[in-house]
Amino acid sequence: MLKKIKLLLIATLLLSACDQEPKKQGGGKFGMLDSGIPEYTAIDFFDQIYHKKTLEGAIKLSTPKMERLLRSYHTNKGVQKHVLNMRFDKVVIQPNTRRAGRNEYAKDAKISLFFEGEYDGDVFKDVRIVELIKVDDDWKVDVISAE
Repeated sequence: MLKKIKLLLIATLLLSACDQEPKKQGGGKFGMLDSGIPEYTAIDFFDQIYHKKTLEGAIKLSTPKMERLLRSYHTNKGVQKHVLNMRFDKVVIQPNTRRAGRNEYAKDAKISLFFEGEYDGDVFKDVRIVELIKVDDDWKVDVISAE
């Protein structure tokens, strides 16, 4: 009887440990961006495209217009190649840190993101301007440009 209780306890601990996904601490180089600001959403959007297996996370962070565009390319690699015109095997994404505004109180925002990464052994650096719109209390990616 005691053996069954121990086995049940161990099984319960293992299953409960598998259920929970670790909570994301923050974005940016040092993990200090708060989830309520547009910079965090912009970085998270690209993180979903470059570091996850599906587009679902990026689609949740998109306006309906951007969602239709992402869905039309079906895969992360398709979006990287055709929508963003940037493919990376490994990439680090950083926001422009010289901004002095308080975008978390705005209704829309333009964020500059710097990309530095590798593709086929070569190092590439690029910049993208991300336009975000506040929908209810959440920031959504609306437009991406290479200005």
